Amino acid sequence: MEYYNYIKSLHLIFVVTWFAGLFYIPRLFVYHIEASEKPEPDRTILTYQLKLMTKRLWYIITWPSAVLCTLFALWLLLLMPSWLSQPWMHVKLLFVVLLIAYHLKTHQMYLQLQRDEIRYSSHFMRIWNEGATIVLFAVTFLVVLKSAFDWIFGVVGILLLAVLLMLGIRLYKRIRDKNPEA
Repeated sequence: MEYYNYIKSLHLIFVVTWFAGLFYIPRLFVYHIEASEKPEPDRTILTYQLKLMTKRLWYIITWPSAVLCTLFALWLLLLMPSWLSQPWMHVKLLFVVLLIAYHLKTHQMYLQLQRDEIRYSSHFMRIWNEGATIVLFAVTFLVVLKSAFDWIFGVVGILLLAVLLMLGIRLYKRIRDKNPEA
């Protein structure tokens, strides 16, 4: 157990870097989608650069961070198996499964954009970008509060956060539609 804090620290470091990748890559997707609508030669130049940036972010930062975060989390669970009997941990693991599903769907979107298959609007990607934020809030409150009752308030808070994020996205879209330079 003397190395528990080192493992926990490494887990948290890779949580941060994993989320950094998940926060930034949909933003790059937005730029890629919008670049595909530009005239030549801008379209080709921007698309090439954005593909390179997303590839590096995805395979050098995001995927390795996801794998290492998961490995250190499993190691922590091996050291502290009693956590698996805690209700808050069950809910946390559910959100982790949702995060992994989000990551895998984002990977699918990444592959489509690498093939220049534009299947989503930039507006959709702005909304998609908030998925990781909602999971981060949920997991953080669960880990800190460690209470099923407090988690109910957390769910209400997460729903309110989601509504606020959607309203913010709609407001930004209106501002952007009125002023394309915003």
